[in-house]
Order: sequence, then C-alpha cells, then structure tokens
Amino acid sequence: MAQIFPGRYTAQIEGSFVVFLIGMRVNRIFAVRRWTQVARAMPSMLKELSRQKELGFLAGEVLLSWRGVAVMQYWRSFDQLIAYAHARDAKHLPAWAAFNRAIGNDGSVGIWHETYLVEPHHSETVYANMPRWGLARAGDHMAVTGLRDSARQRIAVA
Repeated sequence: MAQIFPGRYTAQIEGSFVVFLIGMRVNRIFAVRRWTQVARAMPSMLKELSRQKELGFLAGEVLLSWRGVAVMQYWRSFDQLIAYAHARDAKHLPAWAAFNRAIGNDGSVGIWHETYLVEPHHSETVYANMPRWGLARAGDHMAVTGLRDSARQRIAVA
C-alpha cells in the first residue's frame, strides 16, 4: 500500500512541463473484444516509459470512469512526447496501427487525448492526507508551510 503523508503537501517541478491526458471510451458496451483489445495497449506503453526515463515521461496516473479509462501523464517536454509518439522502435506506433486496423471508424471504441504545456508559475497543487500522486510523483513533494500556505502563494513560488 502506498505511504500516506498526513497533513498538507504540494508539488513543485522545475521549468516547464507537459500534462498529457489520454483515454478511451467504450461506446458499444457489448463489443467487449473491441474495447478490451484497445485497453490492453496502454499498460505496456506505460511500462516502457517508466523503464526508459530518458524518453521524458515523468509519471502517470490511471483514472477510471464508468465508460472508459484515462491516463494523466506528466512529461518533461512536448518534443519528447511527440518523439515517443512517432518513434518506430517504441510501443506506441504499433498500438496506433492496430487500433486503426481493428477499430478504425466503426464507432465501438473512442480514443482521445489532450495536451497542455505548463509554463513555470502556472500551476499549483495541494494534497491532504494523500500518497504521492499526480504532479507530486513527477516532481518534488513538499509540506505546505510558510510561502506555500495558499494557492496564490504556491503559484508564486512554483
């Protein structure tokens, strides 16, 4: 079980970073083979990224909804995210090709992503009684004290 940090904590990361949200949505619930095929692709990509820190992946969190799954990812740079997406020797391109062959435009499974470039001093976090999570896994995890007591102060010192 993950260690819980009692009290309030925040996260800080040096320089700019990328928040990349990617997910799938089950559009046809009874098309189980279709959406399980898509769902199986992400864990191997996350393992690859976690093992090869030089690719720029910092951390990720899996998020579940009743019709889908998403992964909130943190990347060092947009260029590294794009390089991974297009790398011929990585797991993403074969997974993308397999999706297009198997699912294409049939509507059984939807996929989506959103990318945000976060500049320094344009993010703030707070975690109360939580394990290291989200940006706290990707960057520095520290107690909320002094100049980090309020959201406005955290933005200013991030």
